[in-house]
Amino acid sequence: MKKFFSITAALLMGAVGFAQKSVTIDGAFAREKFKPAEVKLFKVEEGVPRIIATSQPNSKGKFGFQFFPEYEGWYLVGTGSVIGPTNNYKFWLKPGDKLSLNITDSSYVLTGTLNSKENLAVARWYKMAWPVEWKSVYFSRTMSTYVDFFPELNKLLSRYKPWLATQVTGNKKFDAALKKTTSLDLAFFAVNFLQTPRSAHPDKEELPDYYSGISANALFPNTSDVYLYPWGKRTLSTVLLREQLNSGEKLEGGIKGVIKAFKLIQNDTLKGDYALGMTGNIKDYGKYLEFIGAVEPYILTESQKAREFEINSALATLKPGDKGFEFKFEDKDGKMVSFADFRGKVVLIDTWATWCGPCKVEIPHLKKLEEEMKGKEVAIVSISVDEEKDKEKWKKMIADEELGGTQLFAKGWSDITKYYKITGIPRFLVFDKEGKIVTVDAPRPSSPDLIPLLNKYL
Repeated sequence: MKKFFSITAALLMGAVGFAQKSVTIDGAFAREKFKPAEVKLFKVEEGVPRIIATSQPNSKGKFGFQFFPEYEGWYLVGTGSVIGPTNNYKFWLKPGDKLSLNITDSSYVLTGTLNSKENLAVARWYKMAWPVEWKSVYFSRTMSTYVDFFPELNKLLSRYKPWLATQVTGNKKFDAALKKTTSLDLAFFAVNFLQTPRSAHPDKEELPDYYSGISANALFPNTSDVYLYPWGKRTLSTVLLREQLNSGEKLEGGIKGVIKAFKLIQNDTLKGDYALGMTGNIKDYGKYLEFIGAVEPYILTESQKAREFEINSALATLKPGDKGFEFKFEDKDGKMVSFADFRGKVVLIDTWATWCGPCKVEIPHLKKLEEEMKGKEVAIVSISVDEEKDKEKWKKMIADEELGGTQLFAKGWSDITKYYKITGIPRFLVFDKEGKIVTVDAPRPSSPDLIPLLNKYL
């Protein structure tokens, strides 16, 4: 048997009844700028990547895997995470396949002569689509804007169907999957581009015609189209957002927003998947129970029920009446301020950052709220999650915007964000006079619901 290099999982016993022959993967790093990193092997499970093995490269940058595949289909090899495609590369694997590749500074190339006809076709598509993927997915490295992205997208759109017609491997399952996956790749790259940070943004009239035809039902008529694609659930959510924006309807959060999105999804199981995906924005247990009660008819599969139970269990630890996190941060004058300093007052905490657009939108409403609450036992505490390097920028913004309340600096995504499971900002939290949780997902100052909530606990 061939020897592999620094393999943490040399043999994964999958569904052996399906796979009587193992898959072997030979790889090496061919990078000039980056050092070799731990390589991961992912399977695709219900539209989400799952790590099934890792390989630590040896001193020469070589790595490898040998495993029995659970299914014939898409797998990923790369150094990225389960969150997105950055630094992860998809391949079609079946029993007995050999895969050889080099990972370069920004992509991969197949090597050797034993790669399957399926993966040769995959590599050809990867090479063709790479200029679009590079500008869309690797946005922090390319700094691309719509000015250079849209021409690349239009060029790929004009080329891919004629090219696809020539890609016949004889493996009917793969040929059908390649046709579907190329269309999903295009949708993902196109929509992801618009939803990632850019220095310039197009007007609606400047969008290519392709965007107006994006439809969740056309791309995902059934669960298999979502579940077999490595970024299936993420793509479903981004496509739905684009479709809603195309319609011109006002976007709404919470239950109302999800019910609106349901109108664009014909499959009930996918409605459940979408609803569960939107629970990441809910941090208050009471609100979660209200939300899940509204979408419960669409929580159908065993995996959906298990996911719902997991979310429920995690949120239940931050329920109203629980003691608040005892933080201690520096204010704009260098004085240390703790949560305990606000006992005897109803506390509104605003987690924000100078780079956060939605946070800036709330500033005028926050100022108005301060005027409304003047003379009342309410403390408004703004906690910045800016990194240490941006501390002076934070101080300047406090001065320029004449920000009031108590301004604290948390030096990045510190313990308070971890404790309250804050992954997106702005987030507002309310505590009673004893420092106990009222809600860890309060209405924003722009909402008419916030003032009555604060007054209730006075």
